[in-house]
Amino acid sequence: MKIAAGEFKAKCLKLMDDVQKNHEDIIITKYGKPIAKLTAIENKTPKPLFGFLKNSVIITGDIITPTGEKWYVDE
Repeated sequence: MKIAAGEFKAKCLKLMDDVQKNHEDIIITKYGKPIAKLTAIENKTPKPLFGFLKNSVIITGDIITPTGEKWYVDE
């Protein structure tokens, strides 16, 4: 949608609400040439760091019983 700067000035708050609701950009023109673009900002909440890797590791088999391999710490 294109709108002249004078009309945008008169209807600014309503147009901002419309852009947020409809997610449709508005091009603001001055003397018929585009000078600005009004666009909605996405409210994306970042993933929390705590628990970020939850359910990303699969344990198969026994992880408690010794394997019998010699380590340098066993010597």
